[in-house]
Amino acid sequence: MRVQVIGLCRFSYLGERGFQIGHETLEERRAFLYDPDRLARRWFWFENVALPAFIAQTDPDFTLVVMTGPDLPEPWLGRLRDLADVLPQLKLALVEPMEAHLDACWSAVAPHVERDADVVAHFRHDDDDAVSIGYVARARADFALARPLFTRARRVSIDYPRGLVLHADADGVRVEPRIVHNACAGLTVYLKPDQQRTAVHYPHWKLALSMPGLVIGSQPGFVRVMHGDNDSGTVGANYGWTLKDESAADLLARAFRIDLPGIDAAVRRQDGSPAR
Repeated sequence: MRVQVIGLCRFSYLGERGFQIGHETLEERRAFLYDPDRLARRWFWFENVALPAFIAQTDPDFTLVVMTGPDLPEPWLGRLRDLADVLPQLKLALVEPMEAHLDACWSAVAPHVERDADVVAHFRHDDDDAVSIGYVARARADFALARPLFTRARRVSIDYPRGLVLHADADGVRVEPRIVHNACAGLTVYLKPDQQRTAVHYPHWKLALSMPGLVIGSQPGFVRVMHGDNDSGTVGANYGWTLKDESAADLLARAFRIDLPGIDAAVRRQDGSPAR
């Protein structure tokens, strides 16, 4: 059985909708998204949190569609093009502003969906979050556990809720081990390839209204970073778990390839706003 794994990461995409922070006009949103200091901060998190684990995936058979606008300012657009040239899994989608945000997301993902796959494992990914280096392998292998539900409902989800929340401010980076059910990072939605949907089409905070799902919480699966540029600004309902056998820095380095001392130093150096 062929399980395709494909994700969508929106990098400061300029669209009419899809944001919790509102703006009166498209030009106001453009000024907000394309502010040079903000883009520098977004790139810092993308480069130091999101990318390392994708580069180090134990199963390299996946696609990450990075969606942005064709007028994304330089040097950021050039950097994304350079990444797409050297990282074969990364596909850059330049999408004009569209009023229907979900249609824009589908237009970015659709060209990369394998129509002959038996099932497509969709995930959404924020540019300041991370999945573990084993995420793709787990998403593909664990579908066998969810297959009976998928056969009945034609769609199913698997949630890996055990993760680490990084709080970044002027005092540095504080790490909290948390269980967060149906957080964006590491939440997989399995669909047939003929369904014109992605993970974004199903709001993660009310996913149970759309499909059955499994929860597999044995291993850390995601990292969420909380900082001044978050769109939502909240982690959501969550509770703690305890690190026993290794430090947070060691776990972040081993499972996510994240350099905690490095990003902590950068955040402290820039008074809570790295790359400012």
